[in-house]
Amino acid sequence: MIIDADTHIAPTGGAFTLEQHLARMERAGIDKTLTWLKPDYVGEEIEGHNRYVYEATRRYPDRILGFGWADPTVSVEHAKKMVQICTEEYGFYGIKLNGAQNNFTIDDPHLALPVIEEIARVGTRLALHIGPDAYERTHPLRAREIARRFPELTILMVHMGMTNWDMNQAVVEVAAECPNMILIGSATNDKAILYAIERLGADRVCFGSDAPFGRPHVVRAMYEALLMYDVEASERTLVMGGNIARIFHLE
Repeated sequence: MIIDADTHIAPTGGAFTLEQHLARMERAGIDKTLTWLKPDYVGEEIEGHNRYVYEATRRYPDRILGFGWADPTVSVEHAKKMVQICTEEYGFYGIKLNGAQNNFTIDDPHLALPVIEEIARVGTRLALHIGPDAYERTHPLRAREIARRFPELTILMVHMGMTNWDMNQAVVEVAAECPNMILIGSATNDKAILYAIERLGADRVCFGSDAPFGRPHVVRAMYEALLMYDVEASERTLVMGGNIARIFHLE
């Protein structure tokens, strides 16, 4: 089973429609996708974007693995409300916080941590954007403090530092210290992916395309070419979908 662990859809049209998303899945031969919104909303419009993802999961429950999005810059209370709706009403697999797109520091004690506390309280998973587009705000060392403070919380490290080698190394270093971290290798490169697998093990790294920003059929081909000779077949299965299936209890 092939699971793309980083995809976006939105009700604002263009390449982000559900229909375009499904077409990309078919072209790439992907069975399921972990899917969250595209952050092109304004303020409380985020509610409609999360609901669009929910409607996609209702229409295609065997294909779309819904994941919520909370934005504490709208307000902390509103972000907590999104956590509750996305988990209790929508049944999503977790909540994403993106300090780059939403312009906050991921361990901010007044903005981010109260929302993360709510995510931990409801017992779901946390995804964090980790990238050089907001180097200081999303740095892996900040994620390490979150992982230590909430050891019961599974944390998806989305992009694992993108193509910034210093950040890639830092992600792997902190993940080695924090067993509750899982890396999603989207919008990054083969060097970083293989480095993470070699240092952490194939059970800690997941295939992701960042669709539609990345082309799933191209990213999948890159992964399969990379993994063909450098890891065992059983390890390829983990990276290409088995890890998400295990973490989300799909098996």
